[in-house]
Amino acid sequence: MRVCVLGAGIVGLATAWQLNRDGHEVSVIDRAAPGAGASGGNGAQLSYSYVQPLADPAIWKQLPKLLLSPSSPLKLRPQLDPLQWRWGMAFLAACNAETSRDTTARLLAMAAQSRAAFEEMRADISPDCDFSATGKLVLYASASSLEGARRQLELQRTLGSEQRLVTPDECVALEPALASYRGQMAGAIHTPSECAADCLKVCTELLNALRARGARFMLDTEIHGFDVRGGRVAAVQTAAGDVEGDAFVMALGSASHRLGRRLGAYLPVYPLKGYSITVDVDPTPGAAPQVNVTDSARKVVFARIGSRLRVAGMAELVGHDASIPATRIETLAEATRAVFPDASRLDELHPWTGMRPATPTGVPIVGRLGAAPDNMLFNTGHGALGFTLAFGSAQRVARELDGVAVGAGAR
Repeated sequence: MRVCVLGAGIVGLATAWQLNRDGHEVSVIDRAAPGAGASGGNGAQLSYSYVQPLADPAIWKQLPKLLLSPSSPLKLRPQLDPLQWRWGMAFLAACNAETSRDTTARLLAMAAQSRAAFEEMRADISPDCDFSATGKLVLYASASSLEGARRQLELQRTLGSEQRLVTPDECVALEPALASYRGQMAGAIHTPSECAADCLKVCTELLNALRARGARFMLDTEIHGFDVRGGRVAAVQTAAGDVEGDAFVMALGSASHRLGRRLGAYLPVYPLKGYSITVDVDPTPGAAPQVNVTDSARKVVFARIGSRLRVAGMAELVGHDASIPATRIETLAEATRAVFPDASRLDELHPWTGMRPATPTGVPIVGRLGAAPDNMLFNTGHGALGFTLAFGSAQRVARELDGVAVGAGAR
């Protein structure tokens, strides 16, 4: 089939990769360069076994801080935007134990599929992407937060994850660069199987491999709308002209909601704005971390990518504002100084912001939607787990495409 993928972030490129492997004729359209959206400067962690949803019962106690505190790592600023209000109400409705458990199970299943598919890609093209598999520590500052983490650990263990609670001393043994931070930790969750990689480099490597295998790319190309005939999309309308296809996949991140509405589909996808810095590390052994680290109190992640350290965090529901306030970047720099004081001189911070496309529950929208044309598939709403889930959701889209092919053949 001729399949047109809308979006050249990690989700769109992983989808194009899978469809190309399956023998389809693939085109990719994006208004920017590969990985230029939420993918390029993301947290770099591949969290296949630790996927605690943002929509959690603990959010209710945090609401006053979310709404009022300027320093909160999670921030909500109400806008005159019906989507934000509708999304926010659905998010709060999802902040209950039953939904959180269901979301955890669904995300872990997709993550396991994604790990296997990512490894197949690595075996195929050996991408230069600073990949590492050194595990992850999620740090907790208080006994009460550690107890909440223990409950999540027990749930994830029943779903196949291999993790354990570790003491501050064990944290330092696993990651010596945490030595000076020992007194700030009540404990941590250690997941030895977690990985990291530079997502932007993965995007670039996928682009090169796909081009070599015949995929067509239309970059710097704005998508305006769709030519719909007989209940099916005949073409996507772009600034460079119409692009016809037998099937289409919308992987446009937070832009999916706007274009989905043109097809009659409501996609509850809203941007969670995040920030990152990327710094060169001190090569002295024990100065910078090798293990991935998440500081749960600060909502900041640290990932080693080659000779650099990616520091990322925060989640803001503030609309589509792409500005980078100096205070947010300084927060990440200060977190780095506090947790890993010897890791880097922080001379060059390379600040970045991205709009993570999130659904209220945290479960991505993958496949067909009843209100949309039946040859338009969706792959969006991965939130902060886009890199982790991209290759698994791509495989699920590819499976659904078989049904589209049958439908097309029957017409």
